[in-house]
Amino acid sequence: MAPSIAPTLLCVRNQTRGTVLCPRAMLARSFRDSTRGLLGRPQLSPDEGMLIEAAPFLPLMWMHTFFMAYPIDIVFLGQDNMVMKIQASLEPWRLSAIVFGARKAIELAAGAALEAKTAEGDFISLKTI
Repeated sequence: MAPSIAPTLLCVRNQTRGTVLCPRAMLARSFRDSTRGLLGRPQLSPDEGMLIEAAPFLPLMWMHTFFMAYPIDIVFLGQDNMVMKIQASLEPWRLSAIVFGARKAIELAAGAALEAKTAEGDFISLKTI
């Protein structure tokens, strides 16, 4: 029997504001997970999300919501985990902004970034739970 590979979960905190942005973000651990993102998954609850890391050879990131049935927030982070851009409530079948220098993106339930009072320039911590 093949071993079960449990997903890596992270608590995403806004260090600048002292708030929790996402208590249970799943880490996309493979290229396949990163390219799939939330596609085909049920709508996120307010405490769920997904962290996607940029390919090492790309100096930018962007996301899309093609084939999704619900809007999401996307928080783009730089190398130092500083918030570079927030794409709030990105509707299905849309492209996000292209964010040069972004190294990570956190996909969240729509409204989660506002609820946690997260803004560009804030610093985010990622802790394995």
